[in-house]
Amino acid sequence: MSTTLDIQRSGPNGAVARVFLNRPEVRNAFNSDVIAELTAAFATLGADDSVRAIVLGGHGKAFCAGGDLNWMRAMADYSWEQNRVDAQALADMLFTIYTCPQPVIGRLHGDCYAGGLGLAAACDVLVAAEGMHFCLSEAKVGLLPATISPYVIRALGEQASRRYFVTAERFSAATAHRLGFVQVLADPAAIDAEVDAITAALLANGPAAVAASKRLVQDVAGQPLTAALRDDTARRIADIRASAEGKEGISAFLGKRDPAWKTGA
Repeated sequence: MSTTLDIQRSGPNGAVARVFLNRPEVRNAFNSDVIAELTAAFATLGADDSVRAIVLGGHGKAFCAGGDLNWMRAMADYSWEQNRVDAQALADMLFTIYTCPQPVIGRLHGDCYAGGLGLAAACDVLVAAEGMHFCLSEAKVGLLPATISPYVIRALGEQASRRYFVTAERFSAATAHRLGFVQVLADPAAIDAEVDAITAALLANGPAAVAASKRLVQDVAGQPLTAALRDDTARRIADIRASAEGKEGISAFLGKRDPAWKTGA
């Protein structure tokens, strides 16, 4: 049973899983327990075919303030190998979220700092409350955002990352939205309505197609337009056209009816 997370299920047949960081007394700062429990939660939810979408948020005043101070104090006495093992656990957690088959919607509010920004970057869609702030603060304490960098650079962009990695400046939700890191900027009172609208859109689509589309973006982004890539994408569309879900979707469209995944048939 999780001690640092609050996991809820909602929607038809519990199709929407909501994973909340539940350490409001420390603004949801994470430590080794949080890392282990997030890894386990996303591995379990990712393997559950009844889950169609996952929302990642935080209880209290902040989404995630980065690393827990007590955890950081302990790290000060770690050996190089202990630091490597600790960092590897964080890297594995981020990869588990990023590669989770279902789309992950980040519900962001308050502060999103350091490793918390890495958590956000591993999500597929970000909904942020107006007035919140982001910060890649590692350089302020003589560190660097190494384990989160593959996800942050992909989501924030190389040029913006070049700035914020080295300056450790705070930037606003409006700036994050302008840079494309955040897709939806919401009034704080309307953030859950915005998240619900996105989950409703996801549930209207074929679950296998959604998972395949998520993988498609991750696999194709940044790839050169080679014959191998053309062959790969042709094979992917052939696979899904020939699948039961693909055939049902086309049949429903031509027959002007809802597909089985919407009717529950």
